[in-house]
Amino acid sequence: MHEEIPPTIPRVLARAAHRFGDAFAIIDGPQRLTFRQLQEQALAATAAFMAAGIAPVDRVGIWAPNSAQWVVAALGILGCGGVLVPLNTRLKGKEAGFILRRSGTRALVTVDEFLGTRYPGLLAGESLPQLERTLLLGAGAGAGPAPATQSWDDFLAGAAPVTRAQAAAAHGRVAAGDIADILFTSGTTGQPKGVLSTHEQDVRVFRTWAQVVGLAQGDRYLGVNPFFHSFGYKAGVLACLLQGATLYPLAVFDVGRALDLIEQERITVLPGPPTIYQSLLAHESLARRDLSSLRLAVTGAASVPPALITRMRRELKFRSVLTAYGLTESTGVVTVCPHDADDQTVATRCGVPIPGVEVRCADERGHPVPTGEAGEVQVRGYNVMPGYFEDPAATAEAIDAEGWLHTGDVGVLDERGYLRITDRMKDVFIVGGFNCYPAEIERLMSEHPAIGQIAVIGVPDERMGEVGKAFVVLRPGQAVSPEELLVWSRANMANYKVPRQFEIVAQLPVNAAGKVQKFALREGDAR
Repeated sequence: MHEEIPPTIPRVLARAAHRFGDAFAIIDGPQRLTFRQLQEQALAATAAFMAAGIAPVDRVGIWAPNSAQWVVAALGILGCGGVLVPLNTRLKGKEAGFILRRSGTRALVTVDEFLGTRYPGLLAGESLPQLERTLLLGAGAGAGPAPATQSWDDFLAGAAPVTRAQAAAAHGRVAAGDIADILFTSGTTGQPKGVLSTHEQDVRVFRTWAQVVGLAQGDRYLGVNPFFHSFGYKAGVLACLLQGATLYPLAVFDVGRALDLIEQERITVLPGPPTIYQSLLAHESLARRDLSSLRLAVTGAASVPPALITRMRRELKFRSVLTAYGLTESTGVVTVCPHDADDQTVATRCGVPIPGVEVRCADERGHPVPTGEAGEVQVRGYNVMPGYFEDPAATAEAIDAEGWLHTGDVGVLDERGYLRITDRMKDVFIVGGFNCYPAEIERLMSEHPAIGQIAVIGVPDERMGEVGKAFVVLRPGQAVSPEELLVWSRANMANYKVPRQFEIVAQLPVNAAGKVQKFALREGDAR
């Protein structure tokens, strides 16, 4: 008989505190929180948000690296009925400012500094009329040029007017159908769109994901995937709460540090994009390491060479290597490879649909194509988003009248029901596990005063899987070098979006309607 799982994240937290009690929920360097302690800290954070006037459906952003504090802040936001808006730590001020304005975020949880970047300072030139307060995690909490900048500890100290019982009551009032989070994803228009997910969707999808991949109570899970992404937040934080696994947040993926943790803490589960495993395999100390505790790897986001899976089993000691496919609009998951899949299947397929979810491949008229034939991957089920935040037109374009989510990916379903992705209709390419949308990069780069036209494509890269290449037509009378464009791009967009190659061309190949023919660019036919 299957246990009934609570339908909201606050109730999942309460269940974890009751069921797993004094087992460790999070180990973050010297900070070790049991499941009970995590619930108490989350309730304290909820009380502070309530005392600050954060009400149900108010949006609160988190722009910070992986840490135990990130988890506490997120659970505190969700507990008062607030909507979590995670922001990519690689974003620059313009990119983050757009998301904060678009979502109407009232409060922002961030850090004073991370990897040399002063986050409040990045927002100094941004108009953020709805942002009322900025809360700084960690010790470095000096006042910055941001609205009502306050340290996290001072913020928690302001919770006195709200009792623990009132915070617990707020946790209990959160409903299954309430919006839990808005994850922003870019698209063909170049403007990021906010994907809505409900509490029930998050819980049900990642309970299913955890069961299919085999995440279990007592597992020790190395959290290298960033928490601002569904792979880190939902397949990491939430899945560990559901299953009783211990989460080890890693703010920066340093190969030596990761190997130390695997050895010292006897890590059993390490999900991530293929680049993570390639980096581990390439480390000079690998042969001297004891990795015998490693049990489960879950990867995806890029093609996985069969040789990599073989090496992951032989040299990294993984007993299970699984691949999966999903997108933000599908609550992060569509298909997963089961445990008994062979290496060739794992390398060339994305798995089978999770229970309760339908997948089909359809032609341009929306009719399903026969098994073995390519078509657009379409998804229907409880994992499909309610829609884009305050964007009914984009929602109607993505989800048809019959409830099918049009993914924009081209795939093939084989006779066993396994999905293989063969192409991307939307030109998206994937850099080290992060989706890059050419239209967004082109929009950002078009602000450069020397650029008249630009087209961006993805090109193969041995380490990152793919990287961007930009073809640039200069404005009359302008001159700029590829090196100067690289410097400008790094200053104005997240690093993973920055094209690694720039080619100055006289003109771009276009069709009769004036649309850039990117297939010609891919064939090296820029003229």
